[in-house]
Amino acid sequence: MSASIEIRNLSTGYKIKGGKKIIASNLNAELQYGEMVCLLGPNGAGKSTLLRTLSAFQQPLEGYIEVGGQRISDYSSKELAKLISVVLTDNSGIKNMTAWDVVAMGRSPYTNYWGKLTDADKKIIRKCFEWVDIEDLAPRKMQSLSDGEKQKVMIAKAIAQETPIIFLDEPTAYLDYPSKIAMMMLLHRLAKTLKKTIFLSTHDLEHALQIADQVWLLDQKLGLTTGLPEDLSLDGSIERYFSREGISFEREKCVFAIHHETGRNVLVEGDPESIEYRLCCKAMTRNGMRPVRSLEGILGSKDVTVRVPGDGTFRLIERGRESIKVEKIEHILHMIVPTITKYQISAIRESADMNQYE
Repeated sequence: MSASIEIRNLSTGYKIKGGKKIIASNLNAELQYGEMVCLLGPNGAGKSTLLRTLSAFQQPLEGYIEVGGQRISDYSSKELAKLISVVLTDNSGIKNMTAWDVVAMGRSPYTNYWGKLTDADKKIIRKCFEWVDIEDLAPRKMQSLSDGEKQKVMIAKAIAQETPIIFLDEPTAYLDYPSKIAMMMLLHRLAKTLKKTIFLSTHDLEHALQIADQVWLLDQKLGLTTGLPEDLSLDGSIERYFSREGISFEREKCVFAIHHETGRNVLVEGDPESIEYRLCCKAMTRNGMRPVRSLEGILGSKDVTVRVPGDGTFRLIERGRESIKVEKIEHILHMIVPTITKYQISAIRESADMNQYE
């Protein structure tokens, strides 16, 4: 597979008075046609700066970039407009234009001197509105759109530009959850079906690891690491870049997990594979309780048990007898802590051979 873009010994950043401010250095990697690649990294890692450098919006401080086997600096701006389309996050400056007009701007590298759209151009524009599922936005002014709607319009414009390479900076930043997934899947399909290079930065780690063909991990201390999400999971790279206190990475599932501090063990009976059991345990853990299947060898109240029989109910067992039967996890949670506390206080008093009336 031939590379669409190569970067070699690249340093990104800014020229400042008296020198340079380097954001990331010694970057080496390739982008391939027919792949969607996600750029991941913490805030301040230099993702946006790298995207702007690859887009020729700013100059590399060191090293070089090749597009289609040619140095990016050797292309004219008109030539680059037919090779690379770019979607940035700030679209607030576009006003008094309809969404149709904005998407139509994507055809400007191909229109004549007067910018007249042909029937073929209009067909492409309509298809882009359809792909991004924003046909109803076409006649509306940009200032009347939400941030998420504006972002979709700008993505449609980039697709209408019909470049083999598309760069996107946080393309799903303003979208709701279903729209995030739909947009990521659309970009992936475009890469596959039209053999485009789709390169985007994102903070949506979970989505990127499930959908991207390749992942670039960028960090100022760790540098740049690239590869399949599964390979980066196996070799521990994803953990090195993102694991923090309270967060761990489950390699076999390629997902992150949040760890809650738990202060007490609670016996939970039932089928541990059932969804009711798992969700009940999840809610208990979030509320500071550690669900266990046996109290043998560990500290915990032997007077209180939560039973999940799998019939849609949740039951509280006190000293072997059922005291509460509810149909919502919320209701059982409200009763667990005071019930456990009651028996713990009782046990303390008994061990001290005293009661509240003495």
